[in-house]
Amino acid sequence: MLTRIDHIGIACHDLDKTVEFYTSTYGFEVFHTEVNQEQGVREAMLKINETSDGGASYLQLLEPTREDSTVAKWLAKNGEGVHHIAFGTADVDADAAAVKDKGVRVLYDEPRTGSMGSRITFLHPKDCHGVLTELVTSAAEPSQDH
Repeated sequence: MLTRIDHIGIACHDLDKTVEFYTSTYGFEVFHTEVNQEQGVREAMLKINETSDGGASYLQLLEPTREDSTVAKWLAKNGEGVHHIAFGTADVDADAAAVKDKGVRVLYDEPRTGSMGSRITFLHPKDCHGVLTELVTSAAEPSQDH
């Protein structure tokens, strides 16, 4: 089942400015950056700590790259701030099926590719007390770049 908080996703208008805030204010370091064309975002993963299951916990900063992306629409409605919480799991397929069996809507029929080569799916916020929830199985070797 779920093993850790994998990351907290934070939507922002200016990725560089937001990264500067978190690095200069809290001393976090950028572990990985990428552009996810499918989701229409440019992102930075700031590593917070290692975890006992071999994974890590991150802040994921998300800037939309196009106006029709989910994050752009969310920003237009809500402004900058916490967008979602992601829980780590060894088996995103099994855990998504388990929560679906409990009546929680899973937003993707099949997990998709997420940050750093992970496999992800999302749970509907209306079924999770207003919180967009992501399930993440990390790639065997998360790539660090910056």
